[in-house]
Amino acid sequence: MLIKIVWTLAGGILGFAYYKFIGCTNGTCPITSNPYISTLYGLFIGAMLSGLFK
Repeated sequence: MLIKIVWTLAGGILGFAYYKFIGCTNGTCPITSNPYISTLYGLFIGAMLSGLFK
């Protein structure tokens, strides 16, 4: 369970970092123009990747 939490949190942090450093500035990118959506997307991807390492 701890591995799943760590991967999910890491995904959220990376999702926010992607928004902060690479994200779209003009607002036309649906995922990277909003920090909340980018972080949630990262959390989702992290949770899905955590299932690979059981």
